[in-house]
Amino acid sequence: MFDARIRPIIDPPLNRLGARVAQAGIGANAVTLAGLGLGLLAAVCIAVEAYLIALLPLLASRLADGLDGAVARASRKTDFGGYLDIVADFAFYGAIPLAFAVADPATNAVAAAFLLASFYVNGTSFLGFAILAEKHGIETDAQGEKSLFYSNGLLEGFETIGFFVLICLLPMYFAPLAWIFGALSLATAVLRLRTAHHLFHS
Repeated sequence: MFDARIRPIIDPPLNRLGARVAQAGIGANAVTLAGLGLGLLAAVCIAVEAYLIALLPLLASRLADGLDGAVARASRKTDFGGYLDIVADFAFYGAIPLAFAVADPATNAVAAAFLLASFYVNGTSFLGFAILAEKHGIETDAQGEKSLFYSNGLLEGFETIGFFVLICLLPMYFAPLAWIFGALSLATAVLRLRTAHHLFHS
């Protein structure tokens, strides 16, 4: 919901930092993989119930997720780089709820399963929409320059990171928060489905 609004704020400093990273000879794919590694480290911290410590690699991973695109723009963008970025994002998004289930299976497992199922449905609606948008020549740069079409929705990257931060700060409330966020994620998928029906139904 807020990704397009915050892009004009975060892109200029990211682009400056990305140019410096590129000048140092570090490639965008390396930044993507570093971000994934940090995200998985955050998941490990959550799994052992070190929730506040998990915030450090979690936030660093999201910085890397924004930085890799800036590095690519300052050096060379590739389709594989965009593909690797979205795979790393989905791996990270799946690892965090799984980690909460591992940390406290009795309390969190069912809510985490529902959240992961909602991510699966929402992610499918996102990727399917991107394929059809490419087929129909529809483009947008509202979320910055991307390798594939980023359709907006109730929940986007900003909201998801905010949710992850919240459940790390309040792990005892993971289950109810996961049910709420999962429901909103499914609502996002439904709204995207309606938009796809409007644009692509023929």
